[in-house]
Amino acid sequence: MKPAIIEPIFQSQSRINQDVADLPPSGIRRFFDLAANTPGVISLGVGEPDFATPWHISEAGIHALEMGQTSYTSNSGMPRLREEVSAYFERIHHCRYDPAGELLITIGGSEGLDLSFRALLNPGEEAIIVDPSFVSYAPLAILAGGKAIRIPTTAENGFVPRREHLEKALSPRTKILVVNYPNNPTGATLTMENVEEIADFVLRSDLILVSDEIYLPLSYETKGISFTSIPELREQLVLLHGFSKAWAMTGWRLGIAAGPRDIIAAMTKIHQYSIMCASSLAQIAAIEALKNGADEVERMRREYDARRRFIASHFNRLGLDCFIPKGAFYVFPSIRRTGLSSEEFALRLLEDERVAVVPGTAFGECGEGHIRCSYATSLEEIREAINHIEHFLTKNHPEIVSESLPLPYREEKAEH
Repeated sequence: MKPAIIEPIFQSQSRINQDVADLPPSGIRRFFDLAANTPGVISLGVGEPDFATPWHISEAGIHALEMGQTSYTSNSGMPRLREEVSAYFERIHHCRYDPAGELLITIGGSEGLDLSFRALLNPGEEAIIVDPSFVSYAPLAILAGGKAIRIPTTAENGFVPRREHLEKALSPRTKILVVNYPNNPTGATLTMENVEEIADFVLRSDLILVSDEIYLPLSYETKGISFTSIPELREQLVLLHGFSKAWAMTGWRLGIAAGPRDIIAAMTKIHQYSIMCASSLAQIAAIEALKNGADEVERMRREYDARRRFIASHFNRLGLDCFIPKGAFYVFPSIRRTGLSSEEFALRLLEDERVAVVPGTAFGECGEGHIRCSYATSLEEIREAINHIEHFLTKNHPEIVSESLPLPYREEKAEH
């Protein structure tokens, strides 16, 4: 006797969570995939250091592997690492976090973001997010059951949120403000006045500030300012940091979350169930990075600084107005004068000149009219990419190049 055929239970409904189904694919990854399938491409798209992890840091991880230190660690991270993180924040920001309850070691800064949203947002609560911003912020808020409310920034105001836009976005459902300075994709930084203004808004509005400060060690011209500099904000601040950018440890996947005990405890609870703990080998390498890696961080920062001045000055020379970044390793030039959309410009540049950049719209609606270019690649590669971009503009938009702006920095200064 044949078994009865059971009708599929998913005939009238999707098998995929609706919030996930509604999320667009990452705009960054789409262009990475296109670039990967383009022979001979020069990439200004990748947001990771071109430097290898400093050898003494890698050696610490290798030695740990050789010694068999491959077991689980505490959910919060190795006590030795949390002690080093606490000492680092006290040394750099003059702010101490208790290793026993105010710090959590995460799988990269991205997990810290995810945990922050999931620990703080109830269904329907809102997170204010600066636009343009890193591609993960809004999707992670949505996946946590919340709602992302974007506020605009522009080059004219230094890509810093204005108080009136913050106030306008505020509602009874607002729970979190998310900021990232130095900023990805713009390279913008905050002055002390900016920090105080944002902190005042957060305190008066009784919000939680989630501050992604992973690029703070890569600040130029002036020292980067952390929101830990506002003592009154401490109980309303979740600070996210990590080893990927400044220490060139992207593949090690190690981040830091610091904040009030109740919030860190909630984040740790989710981390316990979803991740367990970060890699023991990566944690041991990170201890070495914090103890003895300052000179290498400074060496890489100086190299990025030279590249920053070179690439920004040349975009301005070519007539593509370029906000001068003061942190991270990105420039965000305007391509509005070409009459092309961000995506059209990026696609045509890839097809015609084999130069990969990321359209500004990957980072939000305010990114339209811009492209993001990473200078985390060699000066030789940057120079070659600029030559190709100049050829593209001369061929398709000669009027822009002929009317180009004067150099804001001397080229010879940028190469020293």
